[in-house]
Order: sequence, then structure tokens, then C-alpha cells
Amino acid sequence: MAQPSPHPATAIFLQDACHNHRFIRSRDTSTVVERPERLRAVATGLACAIARLEEMSVARVQTEGTAPRKPMDPDELASQLGKMDLAQPVASGSGSSTPVAIVRSSASLSILAHPAVKYIHGDIDGDVYLENLVRWVKESKEKIEQDGSEIPPHLSQGDLYLCPESLDAIQGALGTVCEAVDAVMTPSHSTKRAFVAVRPPGHHCGEDSPSGFCFVNNVAVAAAHAHLQHGVDRIVIFDIDLHHGNGTQSISWQINEETYRQTLESEGGAPSSKRGPQVYYSSIHDILSYPCEDGKPHLVQAASTSLHGPHGQYIENVHLKEYTSAEHFDRLYRDEYSKILRRAEEFLESTSSGKDDVLVFISCGMDASEHEMPSMSRHNRRVPTVFFHRFARDASALAAKYASGRLISVLEGGYSDRALASGAMAHLLGLAGDELAHTEQEASEWWALENLILLEKATKKRRAGGRPSLPPHNTPPWLDRTVEIFTSIDGSPPSSSTSSSRSAPPPSSRTLRERKTKGAASSAASSARNSPAKTLPSVQNQDSESSLSDLSDSPDEQGKPVVGAPAKEERKLPRVILKLGPAP
Repeated sequence: MAQPSPHPATAIFLQDACHNHRFIRSRDTSTVVERPERLRAVATGLACAIARLEEMSVARVQTEGTAPRKPMDPDELASQLGKMDLAQPVASGSGSSTPVAIVRSSASLSILAHPAVKYIHGDIDGDVYLENLVRWVKESKEKIEQDGSEIPPHLSQGDLYLCPESLDAIQGALGTVCEAVDAVMTPSHSTKRAFVAVRPPGHHCGEDSPSGFCFVNNVAVAAAHAHLQHGVDRIVIFDIDLHHGNGTQSISWQINEETYRQTLESEGGAPSSKRGPQVYYSSIHDILSYPCEDGKPHLVQAASTSLHGPHGQYIENVHLKEYTSAEHFDRLYRDEYSKILRRAEEFLESTSSGKDDVLVFISCGMDASEHEMPSMSRHNRRVPTVFFHRFARDASALAAKYASGRLISVLEGGYSDRALASGAMAHLLGLAGDELAHTEQEASEWWALENLILLEKATKKRRAGGRPSLPPHNTPPWLDRTVEIFTSIDGSPPSSSTSSSRSAPPPSSRTLRERKTKGAASSAASSARNSPAKTLPSVQNQDSESSLSDLSDSPDEQGKPVVGAPAKEERKLPRVILKLGPAP
């Protein structure tokens, strides 16, 4: 039976600054689903996973007579990463094994200066979008007081919001994902797999088209950092959010297009230059949900693309289906959903150059969870909690085969506390599977409904003190240990009796959406017209309308062109022009 190694190969990265991105446009936050409390829910699941792994380690010691790993010294991870500016890891407690390293990050990067951010969101003629984003944040409070909204009128008012602290959260999220890249790419460091719990999410954001709660693309920037800083030339992205990652697919398409152009020019005899990376993007999602809910052809087509090799593109999209039993889901996973893993292998085999130049990412949305609020997943395209465990294990196995084990999973969607807690628990257990071997059936008992209810009660936040409720003395040891770990990693601020930080009631999921009059958008609006805005969902069959309510797309709330669409004139992107050398 596998025993934990002295230095864990799996780490979680937490960033307190990400709690600071808040909705301040109104005191009514009942329809705001992308909220700071999401990170608290994730932390409960992560703490429980670590407690369970520790418990398993102790049990193995008792049955096999092997020595448990010593508890992690609080300075251990930082000393191992001597050359990197990493936050000091938190010890998981004395007297217990430490199957997962915990990094409380304070990393941050400037979106106006960092090369990876400019690589993804910059422009040949200047970083117009990034400069605008900084300005929107700085002016957010004043704009709300003057105009009622801090978001420019050509962008969705329903799924985007900012406050003066949002830039700290955005730059902290980017800094933390790049920090995780540095960790797994450092050969001398033990960390090979990382889960990064940050917000706001990123996979709906294209080059300059914020939408769907996303202002920058965290995974794309992390991939660019891996390429620019560590020489990663082949990038694998698995997107398992309920919603299609239209922003990441669009960015991946453009990166591949440029790399393909460079390849053709080189083959034609033009002077060779350093080529860009090749990206394989894949997604499992609900084709009936955002951004495809209204059936707009270009969005549905983009979310259904399967292209492997032609034009230098490597894209696979698989649509979620309803399942009727555990056995039915197992068949769907084996026959349908695992296709994105098989296609990734084909990509890595066909592009292999013998170099160790691969990094695997998971855009880990948890809103397809069986525990997600019904208003978010209205079409019943769900997955059981075991999916997040199974996929993490399978992706880790692929990373072990092709990427020297290197894998980074980054939080995307997931909005109910139970979906986030159960998904984070299962996912981390899957990532750390080789630390302490456990069966899927064994692990499934840990996120059984009765145990999730116990977890929720034990970690419930008190309004006045902001501390979790301590469980009674007769609670199982794993729950006591979970509360202990959770208390040490929870970065959420204390709540008060007037705070709106309590869990939002399930919002309405009506299909009404905002529509603006023709000509209301300025010329700048054209850069965001082709990517619809994922608005905040709400209760089904309600007729009242709110500006924060909708999960459908609107003609005037669309972002950047997706897969294969021509670039916007004002972007001035490079054209695919072959520069052939002299005739032989």
C-alpha cells in the first residue's frame, strides 16, 4: 500500500486578497452568486480532504506498522522554494501526517507590466483593455454614486461588477496561479500538482472581452507564464465547468493560429524564430447553458468544435448529458467524457519533440455538481461528486505520463456552498491520490450527504465572532480535525449581523434579459459584442426582472469573436502571411 512521501507532491494555494472583490452597487446581494463566500466553502472542502487523508495515514500506520510522516514544519515549503517569493505554508497540525502542502500566498503581479498578462490581454498598439480595467476599478465607487453602475454601458451589467479592491483580487489571483506554475516547474521542488483557489474566475474572458464574472483569464495567463518563463511549449487545458470556456478557447485558437503561421513561414524558408506554444483546449459542458442558451449559431458552433491538427488547432468539446443511475454515469464517463483525455494523448503524441515541455491545466468549475442550485443547472446536465475525484486522478495519470507529473487545477465556477465544498474535497482527494492510495468507493463515503451536512454544521460561521461553530465532543475525529485545519486556512473576514455575507438564496432563473436600444453602445462596444454575458442566474418561472438575474445571452452583450472568426479591425492582429524563401 502506498505511503505518503516525506514531502507532499500536492499543494493547495490560497490567496486572501481574492475575498476583496465584492458587489457594492447595491445592498441587495441576494442575486449575486459569484461572491467572496465561495472561497470559504471551498476551504471547508479542502480542510475536510486533508483531515481524511491524515486519518487514513494514521489508520495505515496502525494496520501496517509503518511510521507516519512527521508533521510539516511551517517553514518547510518556503525553504524548499528558496529562490521564489512564495508565501509561508501553513502546517496542518502537530501529531499528524501532512499529505498536502498548504500555501497561503501573498503573491501579486501588475496587469500593466507582467509579460504573461500582456501576452494574453495586451495589444500591438498598447494595452488598451488592461488600462481600461484599471481605470474602471479606480473609478468604481464614484461611478456607482454618479451613474448607478461601475460597469461601462457596452458591457453586461448583470454578470460583471467591480469595487475599489477588485484590482487587488485580480492581481492576487494572477500572482498566485503564476506562483503555482513556478512551484511545479522547479525540478528541485517536490510539488507536482496544485489546486489554486482564487477568484474572480477567468475562463469566459477573451483577450479584451470581460464576461461571465471574468475580467482576466487566469489559466491562460498561467499558461503564458509557463511558456515565457519556463519554456513550456505544449499546454493541455481541461475545462470541466458547467459552462463552455469560450474565452479560453478563443485565446487558445489565436495562440495556435500564430504558432501555425510561424511554422508555415519556417517551412517556406523564412528565417526561423522562436515559435509560440501549441495549446490543446478541451471542455465538458452543457450546450444548453451559457453562453449557448439562446442557441446563437456562432456560440453553439464554437462550443461544439472538434478539430485536431488542421490549421494548427487542437480543440475538443463534449456535451454533458443527463444520467439516470451511477452505472449510467460510469458509461457516460467512459464513452463520452473521457474523450477529452484521449484526445489530449493524441495531441501530445502527435506534437512530441522529445522535450520535457508539457504542462497540464484544469479549469475546475464545480457548477455541474449534483449539489449545485437548480437555478444554475436548469437543464439537469449534472455530474455526481465522484466525477471531480475521478477526473483529477485520470488527469494526474496523464500528467505523470507526459508532463513529469506537472498539473495545476484552478477554480472557475461553482456557486452553492455544498457544490463547492463537496467538489473541492473530491477533487483534492483525487489530486493527492498517490499520497495515500484509496479506492473510489472508500472516498465516496466521505462526501456522502450525511457527512456533508455534518461538515456544514461544524464550520458554520457565527455572525459576531466570525469563527466556525465548534462541533460537540461526540463528533468523529475527522470532523474535529477538519475544523482545526479550516480555522487555520479560512481567509474570509468576520461577518456581522448586518452583513450580506450569508449564503444567498437560490436566485431566479427566468429567461428575461436586458436589452438596450440600437446605437446605445459606443464604438468600443464592438469589441465585446460577440461574446454574450453570463448574467447572474435566478429562480425559474419568475416574471419579475432584475439587472442581476439572467443566464442567457443578449445580442447587445456579446464579446469577442470565437473560433475562427476574423479579428476585429481595431485589434490589428498579425495576419497569416507566408514569407517564402528563395526557390530551390
